[in-house]
Amino acid sequence: MKAHRKKKLSIILFIAVGLSIAIGLSLFALSNNIDLFYTPTQVAAGEVTPGQRIRVGGMVKEGTVEHNQDELEVSFITTDYSHDVQVLYTGILPDLFREGQGIVAEGMLTSAGVFQASRVLAKHDENYMSAEVRSALESAGVDSDGMSSGAY
Repeated sequence: MKAHRKKKLSIILFIAVGLSIAIGLSLFALSNNIDLFYTPTQVAAGEVTPGQRIRVGGMVKEGTVEHNQDELEVSFITTDYSHDVQVLYTGILPDLFREGQGIVAEGMLTSAGVFQASRVLAKHDENYMSAEVRSALESAGVDSDGMSSGAY
């Protein structure tokens, strides 16, 4: 092989290896930032490993919101009307957070089976619900307002 062809081949190989490393590092960084969505039924079924960052969505169960007045700790249960997940959150809740409303909580499941939320999101008006929460409720046979499908 001639010298100039060896030089071109080495440049092409260097660029290919550099691109492969850059793409691999980008994919690794993106995989660490993905928060998958789970319903309370999926969490109860054991599909989530403790310590894994996830999003859990459902309705805030009536009568379960407890505030710790000394700190900004809030405890509540989110449900898809099939299973429940206990959620602990430290911080200021959204203004629209209330019982009987759809929420999505981001955080991780502890080894005790309690979801430790780092962020809680509430719907912004009476007509909006995230697509994941809506489909989870529909699969449980419940309308988005918390009523059974045959309740009307």
